Amino acid sequence: MAITPGGAPLSIVDGVREFARSTPGATAVIDGGRTLTYAQLHERSSRLANHLTGTGLRPGDRVAVLLGNRLEFPEVAAGIAKAGLIMVPLNPRLTRSEAGYILEHSRSSAIVLDAALTSLVDDHAANHGLTATSLDGGPLGLPYEEALAAADDRDPETAVDELDPFCITYTSGTTGRPKGVLISHRSRVLTIYMSALEWGLGAGRVSAAVAPMYHGAGFAFGYAPVFTGGTVTMLNRWDAAAFLDLVERDRVQSAFLIPTHAQGLRSLGPEALTSRDLDSLDTLYFNAAALPWALKQWVMESFPRCGVHELYGSTEAGIVTNLRPADMRRKPGSVGHPWHMTEVRVVDDEGRPVPPGVPGELFSRSPFLMNGYLDDPEATAACTTEDGFVTCGDVVVVDEEGYISIVDRKKDLIISGGTNVYPREIEEVVATHDSVVECAVVGEPDETWGECVVAHVVLRPGATLDPVALEKLCRTRLAGYKVPRRWYALDTLPRNAGGKVVKRDLVAPRA
Repeated sequence: MAITPGGAPLSIVDGVREFARSTPGATAVIDGGRTLTYAQLHERSSRLANHLTGTGLRPGDRVAVLLGNRLEFPEVAAGIAKAGLIMVPLNPRLTRSEAGYILEHSRSSAIVLDAALTSLVDDHAANHGLTATSLDGGPLGLPYEEALAAADDRDPETAVDELDPFCITYTSGTTGRPKGVLISHRSRVLTIYMSALEWGLGAGRVSAAVAPMYHGAGFAFGYAPVFTGGTVTMLNRWDAAAFLDLVERDRVQSAFLIPTHAQGLRSLGPEALTSRDLDSLDTLYFNAAALPWALKQWVMESFPRCGVHELYGSTEAGIVTNLRPADMRRKPGSVGHPWHMTEVRVVDDEGRPVPPGVPGELFSRSPFLMNGYLDDPEATAACTTEDGFVTCGDVVVVDEEGYISIVDRKKDLIISGGTNVYPREIEEVVATHDSVVECAVVGEPDETWGECVVAHVVLRPGATLDPVALEKLCRTRLAGYKVPRRWYALDTLPRNAGGKVVKRDLVAPRA
């Protein structure tokens, strides 16, 4: 008799169900003085699922989530998935127009939000009939706790296919309009399994959710502990001293950070570290912008008990590489070698493989890839090969041992404070000012933010550069992290023979 391979479909709620049965009294989530056991997490997420379906939502409908890092985030994500719905996380730092675009493009039917953030979405919710559930009360929709109390506590066990999207994460495109990245249950579950093995996020471990959970990596690493039987403790907003207090108080063992966080910790001075008991911390892993070698050395010297990792990836491709502690000093400029279950291909502009040491565009293929961009088959096709490799346009070199180093970003992506910023969106806003003929936005190295946003503008005859007015304009149209921090006036922008701006030739004027 032949054995037929099979198994239950992967779902991001599997772990919540498993550990609610096996360790119901174990602590799943900590948020200051508030905690949730696995039994409570399971029950509350089931109640939310039943509340949402009770409002008329059906499997496949989209539910926006507008929350910072807080106790309820894991249960909200699990509840949405239990109902067979798709989560659409929103960045609380968006402007009203940016949030409105995502709600409309994603065709979100409902929203779960922090009452303090109501003003970002109240107009859209009213005009488009969104069903709202508000944490901490608030004027929009039904209070969250009231909704849970009135709902059935039984798990609806809605069937999903593991290739169905569990979320749509928005990441800005080079056209300036955000793209919705479809991420499947399978992609995220396998990422979580491998992350738990790699960085110690499972049973018997305490991990910190430092990066915002509305971000792809922040969610993966903040939710992984509750999927694998561990404990996650929430840092509501980044503050270097508060992070150290969190590590000491909750005996944190693993934390995912970005270079900006490391810079903030260094700025506190050595006494901030030596005056606290941080001996529980044994694993730090970094992503987002590259971790400068000097800062990486400081991290290793200041946290000598920690294994320090640097990984590379993207929302579309998931985790692609990992540089492990044993290689940190041996490969100082590298982001490591291909991660678990990942194939990479480095090619020239004609798609031909390049030899070691020669720059080429990085493509990867793995179970962690996105399903594609929502309602944008052209953009999906543009970054995907016929045999299933995906690129984000990053240029890399690979050494003789297979270790990868990032050289440049084809798409001019700026990563400031761990957040992706795409220049064209900013350029289009700046160019609407009466004094501006044209504008080019680039990233410049910054010790605090990794990169900062810088604008080079060509002014109309007789106009003078007015950074205050330009910044004011940007703040009405853009999230704060996208607003240029420095402004330079130029007579012309450097261009190549084809008329395209050569951004590598844009350098800050010397004082």
